[in-house]
Amino acid sequence: MSLPLEIIKKKRAEAINRIIGRGFLSTKRVYVGMATCEIAAGSKEVMNAFREAIQTGLTDVYLTQKGCAGRCNLEPTVEIVEEGKIPIKYGRVTREKVREIVERHLKKGEVIEEWVIK
Repeated sequence: MSLPLEIIKKKRAEAINRIIGRGFLSTKRVYVGMATCEIAAGSKEVMNAFREAIQTGLTDVYLTQKGCAGRCNLEPTVEIVEEGKIPIKYGRVTREKVREIVERHLKKGEVIEEWVIK
């Protein structure tokens, strides 16, 4: 039978692994608009493209969804929040644009100005 302290240490280690595994401590956060209107505009494909990038090696990124941004004419939208930087919102994001966002913005730190919502 395990001692209470051993049980607590095991539970703590499991919790830390879950937190790290889900990307909660990442320095980059990607929010994909997934309101009904954004889904109709193609945001599921955008979300899947980011998931694929993470599954094939993109690291230090926490991917999640967000609700309505009130910018229907610019959907699908993606917001990138990086530690110590101003959040960047991209509009009319497609699967092809995701590839560029991953390579240029998330990997190299280059904001793609022509796609930024201002």
